[in-house]
Amino acid sequence: MLLTHGGVDRQIVALQQQAGHDVLYIAELEPGIADQIVFDKANRLNALLIIASKDFGELVFRQGMVRAGVILLRLAGLSPITRASIVTAVVQKRENELSGAFTVISPGVVRIRKK
Repeated sequence: MLLTHGGVDRQIVALQQQAGHDVLYIAELEPGIADQIVFDKANRLNALLIIASKDFGELVFRQGMVRAGVILLRLAGLSPITRASIVTAVVQKRENELSGAFTVISPGVVRIRKK
């Protein structure tokens, strides 16, 4: 399962769903929800958290706020559909490596760091 936090494009959610992933789009379901509630929900559902904020992502991972893993998107300047295609390709190809890891997806680069 994937859970998206603020700043993640709707197109990413749509392509992930088309690829067969169960995705919760927080911006649509519960706009303005507190961060801690998002973390709790991710842990309760054992969901990977997809985020777009660098400082926030490192903090979440380092403090162990989300156990299933964090995917940080560093894809500014690309169109929403291009960002969605990149994220979908990474999740499909490297899904087994993402659990419990801090993953950074940038144009042409994927870094996966385990705790």
